[in-house]
Amino acid sequence: METINIPATDRSPAIAFDFNNNHLKISGESYPEDVTDFYNPLFQAMDAYLVALGNGHCRFDFELIYFNSSSAKAIMTLMDKLDEAADGGASIDIYWFYDEEDDTMAELGEEFGEDLEHATFHLEKMVADG
Repeated sequence: METINIPATDRSPAIAFDFNNNHLKISGESYPEDVTDFYNPLFQAMDAYLVALGNGHCRFDFELIYFNSSSAKAIMTLMDKLDEAADGGASIDIYWFYDEEDDTMAELGEEFGEDLEHATFHLEKMVADG
């Protein structure tokens, strides 16, 4: 599968889906004008990737600093897809990175993590650059 690299904009997150190395990442802010248009192609690519992954290993990093309620639904869909793959035998590690001063994002990460039944969830503080 081809890597998906979408740079961040003012309203949409950066997407770095490196399928060949089984490392997927979404970072930045997520409140695109049309959440469906932005996320549906990613859902489709993830579906195909996760079928091909089989019992392999995948790491998914969430490094979001803000998202709206529509994006929250998309994030939950991503997590559901990952959890379902883990239920099917894949080894899935989900990392939720948050700024140590952002209690809201830490709490949201905890809530998302509590909904997972099969994937391994990691709540991590972001390390400041430099």
